[in-house]
Amino acid sequence: MGLKDRLNRLTGEPAKPFQTGHGQEKISELRRRIDQIMSRRERIVPAGIPKKRRNSIPLEHVVAGEEAQTAYGTFFLSHSTLNADDVHGHARICDFACLNMEATAFLARPGMSKDMAIEDGLFLDTETTGLAGGTGTFPFLIGLGWFEAGSFITCQLFARDFSEERAMLQYLGELASGKQFLVTFNGRAYDLNLLTTRFILNRFQDTLTTMPHIDLLHPSRRIFAHRLENARLSTIETHVLGVRREGDVPGFEIPQRYFDWLQQRDGGLLEDVFKHNRLDIVSMASLLKHIADLATDSQEMGCGHHGDLLKLAGLIYERGDSEKAGKILTSLIMSHQLDVVMDAQRSLSLIYKKAHSWEDAAKLWQDIVAANPHDVFAVEELAKFYEHHTREFGKALEIVSKLLSEAVHLSDAERISLEHRLQRLRRHK
Repeated sequence: MGLKDRLNRLTGEPAKPFQTGHGQEKISELRRRIDQIMSRRERIVPAGIPKKRRNSIPLEHVVAGEEAQTAYGTFFLSHSTLNADDVHGHARICDFACLNMEATAFLARPGMSKDMAIEDGLFLDTETTGLAGGTGTFPFLIGLGWFEAGSFITCQLFARDFSEERAMLQYLGELASGKQFLVTFNGRAYDLNLLTTRFILNRFQDTLTTMPHIDLLHPSRRIFAHRLENARLSTIETHVLGVRREGDVPGFEIPQRYFDWLQQRDGGLLEDVFKHNRLDIVSMASLLKHIADLATDSQEMGCGHHGDLLKLAGLIYERGDSEKAGKILTSLIMSHQLDVVMDAQRSLSLIYKKAHSWEDAAKLWQDIVAANPHDVFAVEELAKFYEHHTREFGKALEIVSKLLSEAVHLSDAERISLEHRLQRLRRHK
């Protein structure tokens, strides 16, 4: 069944072919029919909402907020403020606002200007009717946050039923137009795609996808996953930010809470959902501060977990700043954690190698082999250096032979590669 046949069924019009002519006329006809469908939905949906149950609690009794009026109708709006001295986890709100914007801009894609201020940022998180995405997923609660005069404001937009979506999206678009960059957690893969779909369905201009965007999931996964069970925001809160949630509603329960709300109109179903969403927003601000601080003070050994700094150096290197990555790795060579020292030496040696700083690279490979003569990476790199740069075939042959004869942990691939190198070195000698 084609698009025009589906539209005919939805609008109740008899089937008839489009008039031939300019393509714009066909587009106008499609828009007219879509508008007709949307207007029918807005007339029908409210009529089907069940009456409140006798013991239900009004939403405004459990969530501080009020009805907001727009040109497209009403929705429920809740504001709250965290003041400068309020505490979230290990830090105060005033600490969150003191961000190094150059480090913050480094996290954004597409790139943002380091001249922006933290007050220009908009934090965003949605609660939806499901995780599948697509046109059938409805963002019934849109949580927003921003810094203002040292305080952190959270603003939550709630559609009390499906007919309030247009009003909620129109308010979101106007608010976002006053900000310059966006901060989410997994927003690139989920929240933004979903909201873009809803903007299109409601024929609104999407004001979000053109903004520079910091998706905190990706740097968090790179920096913290080595020591955490997973990279969920709740896990990072507990083990990195020092946040302990009490009685938090599990995320998988939230869609059903909204469906039950539509049937029962009991605000008690949503009190924990609003709290969960608000904490997500505040924790994103805390996490952005934490990562920006790591990137700012990464050469100071006491500024964070040494394993986190090692992973951060890798991320910085991948994003094109080999000089800063090298400085972080150089400082980590002084770490008290042996595994961090060894990994830092390996990574730094490859930076030197790429820059053709052969003596610096060779010094690191020699240090690694001195500490662990069976380190395959360092032995191979040092053997290549002796063979191709200093032409010291005897030294190369010695360390490769020693590794082959003593190491018991070699994989088949490593042993074959080393034996091949050994044969070549014997021919040179």
